[in-house]
Amino acid sequence: MPDARPLIDAVDALLAEDNEHDLPAPAERARLRKAARLTQRQVADALGVRVETVWTWEKGRTEPRPPQRAAYAHLLRQIAARLADNPTQGE
Repeated sequence: MPDARPLIDAVDALLAEDNEHDLPAPAERARLRKAARLTQRQVADALGVRVETVWTWEKGRTEPRPPQRAAYAHLLRQIAARLADNPTQGE
């Protein structure tokens, strides 16, 4: 019987690509940032945007656009992963 692993790996890669730039809900964006003890200023500086821009993302008034969207999604995924590995970090 043929090995399905390469096909499964290809599907996983496709799904990961589609979700690469997905963002959590605006309130969750703010919660993650705060749990990581980051200020809006720090996030804004890292992404090359204004503090007001981060504020609008966290309030759901606007959505990040490329290239910041990918970097912001990466930041939030990394924070979420750290919190999952160490749940007491966000307290």
